Amino acid sequence: MSQDADGTDARGRPYFFLSYAHTPSYDAAMDPDLWVHRLFQDLSYHVMAMTDHPAGLPVGFMARQMRLGEHWSERLAEALANCRVFVPLYSPRYFRSDMCGKEWYAFSRRASRKSLLQQGAAAPAIVPALWVPVRHEDLPHAARDVYADHRAFGDDYAAEGLYGLMKLRYLRNEYERAVYQLAKAIVTAAERRPSPAGRPLDLEEVPSAFEPRTGSRRLRIVVAALSTRHELPPGRSPDCYGPSIVDWNPYRAGVWGGDHRPLAEVAAEEVRRLDYLPTIEPLHEAAGEPLTGEQPDGPAVVLLDRWALADAEQRELLARMDQAARPWVSVVVPRDRSDPDDPASGTELQQTLEKTLARTLQRGRSVSRVATSGVPSPDAFADVLPTLIQWAAAQFVRYAPVHPPEGPAVHRPRLRGPVPGITGPAEEAADDRRP
Repeated sequence: MSQDADGTDARGRPYFFLSYAHTPSYDAAMDPDLWVHRLFQDLSYHVMAMTDHPAGLPVGFMARQMRLGEHWSERLAEALANCRVFVPLYSPRYFRSDMCGKEWYAFSRRASRKSLLQQGAAAPAIVPALWVPVRHEDLPHAARDVYADHRAFGDDYAAEGLYGLMKLRYLRNEYERAVYQLAKAIVTAAERRPSPAGRPLDLEEVPSAFEPRTGSRRLRIVVAALSTRHELPPGRSPDCYGPSIVDWNPYRAGVWGGDHRPLAEVAAEEVRRLDYLPTIEPLHEAAGEPLTGEQPDGPAVVLLDRWALADAEQRELLARMDQAARPWVSVVVPRDRSDPDDPASGTELQQTLEKTLARTLQRGRSVSRVATSGVPSPDAFADVLPTLIQWAAAQFVRYAPVHPPEGPAVHRPRLRGPVPGITGPAEEAADDRRP
């Protein structure tokens, strides 16, 4: 029977937590983490075959399995507290990820103080996997303290990483070998270094296990909606609103049930999962420099309530945003199709929306027609939001103005050929051979 260090039955707990850095998307039609998910499936298959893990229970965990709005940080913390082995997927991007550093910290610190004081208590098991080769000198101290002999899985694995083995057809057999060996290492670590389940930690509060970096990627979540502090327009129910504009959630009053948090908070969890630092602001606070000015500090995703267009002030702010036409500002229009409010008002609002945000909607349709025409459900919102986040971030890198530091410009050095009267080693050697 599989037991933890404290003698409790470990059966049913997932064997491994696959920790990985999300790859930014450059194509809205492609899933940038598809290959990581395929690795997860292959690992799960092998671990299941090597153990007596109960059927029907997940043998591993990765964040891609979660749906937006299901209290993402809480479920992630619970998985980190219960999985037996932590499998970090090494890559240069991994060690620049604040979220990956938090996951590493939460797993490595989960052992209780009591168990650490017990004689022979095992530290939590960490089994690194090489996704893309990383030089040892580029590893943070937390990773340098974890033994990882990558050549034990084959020279090609150490040279190319799992991603390279997957993408190069002639190395397919080496991929199968490496994944099998990695699965064996996970099972061995779970059995030789059993540790009890821990207490879930608040991932918002824990630090990163990696050295802190400056310049965390920032992304604004801007809410253009109404609030119950003001008089709602005729035909609009207050069920979707709260005291503040940012409390809006259009799915709260529908048939969906479940998560009744503000939609901006739900979106912020997805932003953090993609390793951006989110800020939540109402439209009137962000409509200046961030959305229309010449010196933005990051991309933005606007959550737009169509009923906000009934408010003259917000309609004017949205029109200004449309005229500015910043490509790093994405707009999504969540709209519950089961909303019982007057359908005639909905038709009028849609016409106003098309007129007010003509340029923005035209640009947005090239990324996602669902986002601009009305996202009908929480599941549809979960599907479209990551694409909009990654698209806005990519456009910011591509188009945002760059402002060099103050001071005189330093010209690039250029090679202009030999300078008359100055000889180099080749010319000196030639002179020595002359009679």
